[in-house]
Amino acid sequence: MKRIYTTVMAVTAVLMLASAAHAQVTLDSVRVGAQDPVALAKFYEAAFHMQEVNRINTPGGPEIFVNFGTTSDAAKANKSEPIVITRRDSDDLKDPIAHVILDVKDMAATVAAVKTAGGSMAGDPRAFGNTGILIGIATDPVGNRIEMIQRP
Repeated sequence: MKRIYTTVMAVTAVLMLASAAHAQVTLDSVRVGAQDPVALAKFYEAAFHMQEVNRINTPGGPEIFVNFGTTSDAAKANKSEPIVITRRDSDDLKDPIAHVILDVKDMAATVAAVKTAGGSMAGDPRAFGNTGILIGIATDPVGNRIEMIQRP
């Protein structure tokens, strides 16, 4: 939880430095990893009264989305951003899987703002298959990863 808090605070600082032209950046979700995503989802359900709202089956294991709500329907109706729990083979805290995910309207402008604010990019943004989605991975000045998604 400390890493999530640190990541969210760092991203908030970066977003505050962004110009008004980048006001079209919104929080998409926060991603955390575990060797057993199902067990970790149960932890979030028990500890924070969150419910599973989506599950994507991937070759490495499921990605489970959880959000706040007393029932699954209430959690699905919740407008706040979910926590995405994904498979991670190591419980090493240096594993960069925990990161904030942001929706961006203009990837190129956002990449420029990240660099201007003191962040860096892990390579160039790339297409996600033939979906029209563009994904970029930024790193804030203290090393937290920020996944940026530009949807068509």
